Amino acid sequence: MLDVQSFVEKQKIGARFVLSAQMLGMPLRDFDQLAQQWIQKGGPGFVADGIPFRKVENGEFFIQRLTLKRLAQHVK
Repeated sequence: MLDVQSFVEKQKIGARFVLSAQMLGMPLRDFDQLAQQWIQKGGPGFVADGIPFRKVENGEFFIQRLTLKRLAQHVK
């Protein structure tokens, strides 16, 4: 399982990068909820930057992968 904070800190400021449910070792439903929070409020040191990639599971669409952009400082 990937530590989000450590991964983000390795990115250059302004860099675009991807986080996915698989990278974080999370079920799609859990990642989808987290990704939706990141889209609305940003995450620790990043903001959503792009259209989320969704996957259908049991007839429901869930965010599977999200493109993000590294910020100079943490957003709360």
